[in-house]
Amino acid sequence: MTKATSTDIRIRDISFGYEDFHYRAPLKFGGVAIDRVTLLNVNYVVEGVSGKTSNGFGSMPLGNVWSFPSKVLGYDATLEAMKALAERIARIAADCPESGHPIDLSWSLEPAYLQAAAQVSKHLRLPEPIPVLCGQVVASAFDAAVHDAFGKLHGLNCYQTYGPDFVSHDLSFYLGSEFKGEYLDRYLLPKLKARMPLYHLVGALDPIEDIDVKKPIADGLPETLAEWIGYNGLTHLKIKLNGDDLEWDVERVLHVDRVTEQTQYQQGVKSWHYSLDFNEKCASVDYLLEFMDQVKAKAPAGFDRIQYIEQPTARDLKAHPENRMHEAAKVRPIVIDESLTGLESLRLAREMGYTGVALKACKGQTQALLMAAVAQKYHMFLCVQDLSCPGASLIHSAGLAAHVPGVAAIESNARQYCPAANKPWEAKFPGMFHITDGWLETGLLTKPGLSAV
Repeated sequence: MTKATSTDIRIRDISFGYEDFHYRAPLKFGGVAIDRVTLLNVNYVVEGVSGKTSNGFGSMPLGNVWSFPSKVLGYDATLEAMKALAERIARIAADCPESGHPIDLSWSLEPAYLQAAAQVSKHLRLPEPIPVLCGQVVASAFDAAVHDAFGKLHGLNCYQTYGPDFVSHDLSFYLGSEFKGEYLDRYLLPKLKARMPLYHLVGALDPIEDIDVKKPIADGLPETLAEWIGYNGLTHLKIKLNGDDLEWDVERVLHVDRVTEQTQYQQGVKSWHYSLDFNEKCASVDYLLEFMDQVKAKAPAGFDRIQYIEQPTARDLKAHPENRMHEAAKVRPIVIDESLTGLESLRLAREMGYTGVALKACKGQTQALLMAAVAQKYHMFLCVQDLSCPGASLIHSAGLAAHVPGVAAIESNARQYCPAANKPWEAKFPGMFHITDGWLETGLLTKPGLSAV
């Protein structure tokens, strides 16, 4: 850590807690149906060089099924491991004697967080260690809280605090010599996008039309994709696929496309888009190439609507060097998601043919910003994905999407699966939580800190 400057902060106190919510409908990920979520909420108190203090808040779903997939550990066991890690991270961060910018604080603390994950794994005698990705999800709420507190201390939105007036190091300190003399503000928009389209998730278990509804939820919200399109004015759909059943995957896209085309025609909408997510389940790139060929042959207009494809094969890139994406990426951007845990993994993915990067607030504000800079330097496709983030975590994710150049839309799944968690936030940010024309009003996100509270 460098010598303290006039804008630096020191962590003075940390507290945290949890909120539990049930989903209104299950969401299938990687073959597992999820019906609940636990939010980790973190509060910071920081102190500036002058002695002035400020509070910060961070929140993130503990997406254990996504970040800690296991064949031997159940849902409760991986969730408890994440909670145990949160306790250790809180102690480590609270005991940090250093001062600095949030990026520097997070950068210096990350090795201790990784060590803490290993210690928790050993202490709990886990048959599988806590993955790096899982540790990042836990740490992300703490990282968000310190960024939030820093912005509030200086009376500025966080995205106004990433230039040389606030950050002690240029990007070469974190990313290498090719970034010498550059700061994060170079890779962020000087003014956030005022409005952004909403990306709606079409889960593998979700009904597409009335005939697919086996047991109505009857809670006043839409039941089918066709109803959701009209309810929110949707123009962007993310389609979840299985990755291990080619016939089902192709037919799923064709079904979604048919119903969407009919519904949009009735509403006078002429242009809309899809993204595809296989949740890493494709056994090989050959599966993906055959899938694309079949969809293109059977529904050429539907194929043209596909904007990008999220990581189709296993997340352990080093263990599967055969899964090179060069041929697939000639057709559509192939985006690294679960594999992305830092600079090394991004560079490896790029060598293996990936042409896009999915930024996620659940991997940490610090990491998301640094990876956004690298992706732009390499001219890669960029998108921001959420972890079915409700409330403050959606505000956090949306702020990232609205400030990073090239990101076209915002994923927002909690309104579909866990609307109860959004309730306290609807009146505060109506343009973010009440969607009728397919757009989120990101121009609201200008408050000090991360804008949530």
